[in-house]
Amino acid sequence: MFICQYAAENPGDGDPHQRLAEIRAEVEHFGTYEHTPKELTFGARVAWRNAARCIGRLYWNNLTVRDLRHVTHPDDIASECFEHLRIATNQGRIRPVISIFAPDRPGQPAAWLLSEQLVRYADDPSSAHKAVLAKDLGWKGGETPFEVLPLLIQPGRGTPPKFYEVPKDSVLEVPLTHPHHPGFATLGLRWYAVPAVSDMSLEIGGITYPAAPFNGWYMGTEIGSRNLADTERYNLLPTIANLFDLNTHNERTLWKDRALVELNLAVLHSYEQAGVTIADHHTESRRFLAHIDREGRHGRTVPANWSWIVPPLSGGATEVFHRYYHPEDPNLRPAFIHRTTTNPHPQTSPSQIESSAAP
Repeated sequence: MFICQYAAENPGDGDPHQRLAEIRAEVEHFGTYEHTPKELTFGARVAWRNAARCIGRLYWNNLTVRDLRHVTHPDDIASECFEHLRIATNQGRIRPVISIFAPDRPGQPAAWLLSEQLVRYADDPSSAHKAVLAKDLGWKGGETPFEVLPLLIQPGRGTPPKFYEVPKDSVLEVPLTHPHHPGFATLGLRWYAVPAVSDMSLEIGGITYPAAPFNGWYMGTEIGSRNLADTERYNLLPTIANLFDLNTHNERTLWKDRALVELNLAVLHSYEQAGVTIADHHTESRRFLAHIDREGRHGRTVPANWSWIVPPLSGGATEVFHRYYHPEDPNLRPAFIHRTTTNPHPQTSPSQIESSAAP
């Protein structure tokens, strides 16, 4: 199916029947096959296009694809991940980037990244187990607020993970201030510029790439309404309410809502002041509907998970709230797939590989 999709969307780029014959020969001889650079780029971009939980898919065809399939050693993978951050940061003008490392091969599972994102903070409660693992491996950090966790790489089955300190020159951070409350800066809050997801596998045409970190840019509510506000994350709404002297004795005062708005305002203000790309949820909602319209003109549907597409702040005031979407399809490929600790390397048989590439 993938080769047919590639041929349909890239007319004139070779005979798909000849390509299928080549793939079948590779599978018969090696038990797998290798994507061409163009197939890899197309597959990675379509995986983003298929990501039902992502509201920022309008720019899927502008994803910068780094073909790093030749990079297999953990030291080199770490080095390229840090270079990924530098390229994506782009002095604050964030670029969507994916770095694709070696694929799994029959009997030879490739290395993968244990870190949820290339940049995470050690005091983030959602990363507590990774901080413990890093310390068990010998990391000496994690004693101060907003300290960047080392990158954790699993070389393969049967070998212990390795950790790598993230160089300071690869992480751009934004100190958070408020446009109307000077005291906000005294909280010492900050967040990083590039949200590079690293704990998902990329599946294209029956081939699994277990290490394929990718990023877009932040929507403000991801930081202000989730990362910093969720009770199981930094849980900062009581702190913000106290700073703004809000009445917290009764939920009907809507103190949580008011604190949430002030926190989100601070995030958007701070990123704008620092010259770092960030989207607000109203603009991104309009862009998503523009994406749906554009895809419709190409005869394609847009799968979307409503609970992820509707922003966690003022959802009813955004355009994406007032409609339904094509349902999420767990079998849609190419795709980014969440790994499990029990099966980080989904195994694909030669027959499945050939079937994935068949007309």
